[in-house]
Amino acid sequence: MSDLRKLSLEEPEEVRPFEDGSGQLELVNVEGGAIGRATFQPGWQWSKHVQPIAGTDSCQASHLGYVLSGRMRVRMDDGDQADFGPGDVMMIPPGHDGWVVGDEPCVVIDWSGYADYAKR
Repeated sequence: MSDLRKLSLEEPEEVRPFEDGSGQLELVNVEGGAIGRATFQPGWQWSKHVQPIAGTDSCQASHLGYVLSGRMRVRMDDGDQADFGPGDVMMIPPGHDGWVVGDEPCVVIDWSGYADYAKR
């Protein structure tokens, strides 16, 4: 019998809302971790909407993601920063803050950083 499986982010196994209705994370679990789709609403910022859940000074997750829509700015603890938009692959090490830039929700698929992200 094969290990063929079909999972869908349209029917996630888990949904984690961010503070103040600022977005949510939808997850499916695969061998080796979780794959997630996060929707960050305009005005969302990690230090305001996830930090109270995480309890750390900055995001300590490592992210490998792909931006489907919207824009996000990420600033590392050392001050280095970059903007990401549709079609960009994000490789972000631990120790950062991030926020939505503009008036459009930012939607990101992430293969590595969402297993414990915004987990209460």
